[in-house]
Amino acid sequence: MGLENIVRAILPTAAKPWLRRQRLVAARLLRRVGVNPGQSLLRRTTPINPIDYGESRGQCIDRYYIENFLAAHAKDVRGHVLDFADDNYARKFGGNKTTKIDVLDLSPSNEQATIIADLANGDNIPSDRFDSVLCTQVLHCIFDVEAAIRTLYRILKPGGVLLVTDACIQKVDSVDLQNGEEFWRFTSLGLRRMFEKVFPGDQLEVHSYGNVLVAIAALHGLAVEDLTRTSLDVVDQDFEVLITLRAVKPLVGETTEVLAIANSASHLGD
Repeated sequence: MGLENIVRAILPTAAKPWLRRQRLVAARLLRRVGVNPGQSLLRRTTPINPIDYGESRGQCIDRYYIENFLAAHAKDVRGHVLDFADDNYARKFGGNKTTKIDVLDLSPSNEQATIIADLANGDNIPSDRFDSVLCTQVLHCIFDVEAAIRTLYRILKPGGVLLVTDACIQKVDSVDLQNGEEFWRFTSLGLRRMFEKVFPGDQLEVHSYGNVLVAIAALHGLAVEDLTRTSLDVVDQDFEVLITLRAVKPLVGETTEVLAIANSASHLGD
């Protein structure tokens, strides 16, 4: 019996979670100073954390970039806001700037949802309704992405702002895949080109975040706490981990010919 097994055998049950946390802290410290505890990340064929995207270890890496993006555009989260699945981001970044928050979900079982709708159709969502829409990590779950973008344009008020995030380099959730709930990964160029079919190009801001270290860490299910902020903030466009997009619906009278054509193809139901 090895030393670790002996320690586990004699420790009280209540102390075992504490021991696991200490091992995690030690492993993170070694990794941050450049020493990989255990098998090298480049030699493993299974992820360090196979059970989730890092939330069991701390903050998910994609959430670090999402929240930084929303914080940078917090002024846009105002008035009547639409969020997805829950209202956490609308409340966190909108604060007292919001007058009303709606939550959209496809599933009627979501008790937080105030609108049950398929974004690719969205006929039951009124047009010109929202000052701000927070569409974070949603589009990769929708097969007809272009129809969803047309709906997002339609439901924004003129002058309203859409804040979008989605993944480029990220592991696939096999359960979601089997349930028909995961379809795409995007590049910054691909996302921009799809949105340009509906929104004027000069009203779009698209950025990518991540680097090779962050990409490897994310695929292993590691968390923000496993990396340094310096490593997280390095941007290498060859390794797009997360894509962000800010789009503005033009005010009445500012609509371009391209936009008018795109909008005429969208659903006009109220």
